[in-house]
Amino acid sequence: MPETSYLLGIDVGTTGCKALLIEAAGRVVADATIEYPMSTPKPLWAEQDPDDWWSATVASIRRVLEQSGAKAEQVVGVGLTGQMHGLVLLDGKGNVLRPCIMWNDQRTAEQCATITEHVGAKELLKLTGNLVLPGFTAPKIVWVRENEPEIYQRIAHVLLPKDYIRYRLTGEFFSEVSDASGTSMFDVGRRRWSDEMLAALDVPREWLPEVTESPVASAKISAAAANETGLAVGMPAIGGGGDQAAQAVGSGIVNEGLVSATLGTSGVVFAASDSYRIEPEGRLHAFCHAVPGKWHLMGVMLSAAGSFRWYRDTLGDAEITRAEQEGRDPYDLLTEAAATVEPGCEGLLFLPYLTGERTPHADPNARGAFVGLTLRHTKAHLTRAVLEGVSYGMCDSLQLMRDLGLSIRQVRASGGGARSKLWRQMLADVFNAEIVTLNVTQGAAYGAALLAGVGVGIYADVPTACQQVIALAGRTKPGPATNTYAAYYPRYRALYPALAAEFAAISNVVSGS
Repeated sequence: MPETSYLLGIDVGTTGCKALLIEAAGRVVADATIEYPMSTPKPLWAEQDPDDWWSATVASIRRVLEQSGAKAEQVVGVGLTGQMHGLVLLDGKGNVLRPCIMWNDQRTAEQCATITEHVGAKELLKLTGNLVLPGFTAPKIVWVRENEPEIYQRIAHVLLPKDYIRYRLTGEFFSEVSDASGTSMFDVGRRRWSDEMLAALDVPREWLPEVTESPVASAKISAAAANETGLAVGMPAIGGGGDQAAQAVGSGIVNEGLVSATLGTSGVVFAASDSYRIEPEGRLHAFCHAVPGKWHLMGVMLSAAGSFRWYRDTLGDAEITRAEQEGRDPYDLLTEAAATVEPGCEGLLFLPYLTGERTPHADPNARGAFVGLTLRHTKAHLTRAVLEGVSYGMCDSLQLMRDLGLSIRQVRASGGGARSKLWRQMLADVFNAEIVTLNVTQGAAYGAALLAGVGVGIYADVPTACQQVIALAGRTKPGPATNTYAAYYPRYRALYPALAAEFAAISNVVSGS
């Protein structure tokens, strides 16, 4: 290998492609993101043009090479990650047949119901570890068969978004276990395509790519791709991982007992598992991890930091104005006031179901609510209640994991909400677990680069890579409020069952049905 070697991570995200170049020691030397559009041709639809991904990939790679001054031969491996579940269809010549149907597309509710009725919910969990959801890949294939038969008849290859980029880089058709786990066609326990599901769906096996473990060097950069990107011909392209699995690698969540809590617009709780575990009702996703021989459990709430943003935008006009005058962040002003309120907000609770919910209540009709308001409550109480409600919602996923026998020794927090000292302490108290922050915050692209390093032999294995480059930056231990939150959490959990029927009735009134 060259005296100075670099590893490249490519993240084919929802809004843009991120290229990240790191040294073997883990230091980021360059990063670039090129954005692309998403189209919504009809309500609930979400599509993207795979050619836009490729153009952005080429541009972002060339930009990081230019920024770093790295020569082509110094980049020794590329790892791929990106948005999961998307459906990319190619004909026999490798041409894209239609725009990608994305992970957030909701057109396939009817197909999901049909698949579930045909296969059976218990059998789905047995075969794939997960229920069939509209975001997953299999129901999208069924939708194309039922609604676009002329396209369906021309299908020769079915790929996931990052694996389409691998095809453009190498000319080869490969996937890897973590991304394949989110297709509803993969036997997660056995880490291979499910013959039973393919038969039930009537999907030909030859349409699907070969699947490897995530750190495997499955293909090499072609001459055509090298000419476009500036990379070296023959450089290994590593399996990589779905965005959540790759982000977990980039956060060192590779051993059982470690959990990540991501406070982005949505909230994701991700736990590594040494064994294959299935939540009996399918309330958690059970996927193969990007670490060979390991799995992960994942819960997703739809409005985490998004709830706080809604609150700021709706009720935070005074803080926004004051922040502009003082050159400060309105979120800081809101959380400073919230910190003056006692934990538990004197009985005020907030349900963060502003866009429906996914874990643990798969209910698009779920609604947000403040419950327990009295004349004593102030705006500061409302603010704190929002933060506490999101923390309780994240804890729902953590509790499901504990119920499956996972012992949680540390939670690694990331995302915009994790920058708040108050929110980190709240999470530690509600979770009754230590919350830590890390020295790296580059997410999935960083994890993909580490997987590339394993694939080309720079690191012995994935845990070793994480141990060498990831360090703790801060610790927050559970405090005196832990007992208070332990008393309020059951009250929070009781609210959704008490209100679910009314949420559905309200939705019917709104829709006029």
